[in-house]
Amino acid sequence: MRRAIEQLLTRMFRSRVGVALALGVVVVGVIGTTRLVAGAEEPGSSLSNRPERPITTVHPTVGDDGLIDTRSPTPVTRPGEATPEQITDRFVTAWRGQPGMTAERWHAGLRPLATPALAEQLAGVDPVDVPTGEVADTATVTARSETVVEARVPFDTGRLRLELVAPDGRWRVDAVDWEQG
Repeated sequence: MRRAIEQLLTRMFRSRVGVALALGVVVVGVIGTTRLVAGAEEPGSSLSNRPERPITTVHPTVGDDGLIDTRSPTPVTRPGEATPEQITDRFVTAWRGQPGMTAERWHAGLRPLATPALAEQLAGVDPVDVPTGEVADTATVTARSETVVEARVPFDTGRLRLELVAPDGRWRVDAVDWEQG
């Protein structure tokens, strides 16, 4: 008898089918033991049951909580202050300067329209080296949020890209980039 069981097990473990059956018995044994130890669960307590009501993470009156906001943000301007479009036009005029203008006068024209960080970055810039040309079309202003706006001004030699910010409702240019065209 012992020899017969030994031969049966040896043959079984040498074949793929036998190994698969043995693994199946082990898995069923582990699951059965776990259920015995954990106890029987109540009907309806399983995660596979559907909830009776939708699960919400935001109060229904708060608004859309989706990842993609289909509404365009509206820039907020403090009453009595210039709009992003007006600041863009003034900055472009100051950026282009006038023939024979000194660097000090050019910086003085930009300073009230720029954030302190940008004014500091432009402090060493010579207006002669600044790319300009003739304004080719009107500026395109795109709101990124209520306090951040991007303006693109086409010139005949390229495009001036400005980033305007208004953390307190006063719009100022915070970044300048020239795109060769």
